[in-house]
Amino acid sequence: MTDHRPFAFTPQGGRLECSAFSIPFKALALAIVTLALAWGWRLWSNHLVEFTVQSGGWLIAALAMMLYTEWHILRGTTVLDAQAIRQSWVWNKQVDLQQLAYAKLIRLRGLEWLIAPRLYTKTFSGKLATFYAADSAMLAEFKRLEQELTVLRQQR
Repeated sequence: MTDHRPFAFTPQGGRLECSAFSIPFKALALAIVTLALAWGWRLWSNHLVEFTVQSGGWLIAALAMMLYTEWHILRGTTVLDAQAIRQSWVWNKQVDLQQLAYAKLIRLRGLEWLIAPRLYTKTFSGKLATFYAADSAMLAEFKRLEQELTVLRQQR
């Protein structure tokens, strides 16, 4: 039987806020979007592809989606306080700490510049959310949160 007691957690030093993604990750994403835009411009300006409303519309829509996502990668922030974990992203997400049933920090040391570290969470109602963080203090608190939650949920 799973323990459904509310989870109480307070980050050391109080509320934490950091960028969701590291500078190298942001730079890589920006380079990919820039190359895609240059490729689209080259296709259009050199008449390598006949642009119709349909084909040009699909290209513009794809590039717009990439730009929109890039904007959120550049601006995304993650917040951890005693009440919740929040992240601004394409859609803002939030998980109340009292509702946490499971949390797991996922990171590949040495490749964090390429694969952004994240906290995978699940609530008692089955809501899944993933929170990215680029700050070592935030990642340390995510690890501590994971450990404390695991201990609480394993108690009978």
